[in-house]
Amino acid sequence: MTHNEIDTLVKSWIIDSATGPVNPRVQQIVTGLVGALCKTIEDLDISSSEFWSGLEYLREAGVRNELGLLAPGLGLERFLDIRADEAEARAGLAGGTPRTIEGPLYVAGAPESVGFARLDDGTEADRAEVLFMQGTVRDEQGKPLANAKVEVWHCNLMGGYSYFDKTQSPFNLRRTIFTDAEGRYQFRSFLPVGYSCPPQGTTQRLLDQLGRHGNRPAHIHFFVTAEGQRKLTTQINIEGDKYLWDDFAFASREGLVPAVRHITDAAAISAKGLDKPYAEIDFDFNLYAERAAAPAAEVTRIRAAA
Repeated sequence: MTHNEIDTLVKSWIIDSATGPVNPRVQQIVTGLVGALCKTIEDLDISSSEFWSGLEYLREAGVRNELGLLAPGLGLERFLDIRADEAEARAGLAGGTPRTIEGPLYVAGAPESVGFARLDDGTEADRAEVLFMQGTVRDEQGKPLANAKVEVWHCNLMGGYSYFDKTQSPFNLRRTIFTDAEGRYQFRSFLPVGYSCPPQGTTQRLLDQLGRHGNRPAHIHFFVTAEGQRKLTTQINIEGDKYLWDDFAFASREGLVPAVRHITDAAAISAKGLDKPYAEIDFDFNLYAERAAAPAAEVTRIRAAA
């Protein structure tokens, strides 16, 4: 069949067959997706067995709750970010902290504090390098933003995230920090490690078929919000990681790899109340003001909450 013939056929199925009230946007999207799939089936001569195998794969990925992992692994979440960047550029926005993917592991409701928080519960302190990360949240003019909300989360040394990993204490490595009067935030944690997709999961199974690994570099997630400002969804990566520029989720970006300082000075160590060297990262977040010409920065999706 030609693509025009497929378009006509799909239109008869999705549009012409409607007899009740229609959601025009849903109808438009379904028509486009079904049409694109039918054209792919025709162009690649996909067999019935291959089609049903693919449908069964998606069912299993849903049961395993891996669709949120599959989307970044196939570049779809990064593609949405690329489109958002382009839309912001058309609206005249430039120079802010780069966005990057949220991923599937945010949990709402983390404990709140002002200015400073300790993220980790101390159970892995003996096996990790302590990290202090700090900076200032600023607006487009460089003015510090007091009471900005910095939500931060990262994995433990086994690559697991609290709430989803039931071996961890509630909200381990998750906090909400409101900036102080000078727009500053700081937290104590430890240098995170990278992690990989579940080796027996549906995402890794597909990546294996594509000849790809499922590894992420060490990173720390952030949501940053403030009154009158556009929400920033981003991550910073830990420099020197083997997978820094080979992230299976395509989330590494220039401007999101701050320098890591390893502090060995005895006086500085003592001042932090520590007995061993530690790491420091300085990183400022630069937000855009809301404006009507820019697309929505808040992404509506189902997220975990505790």
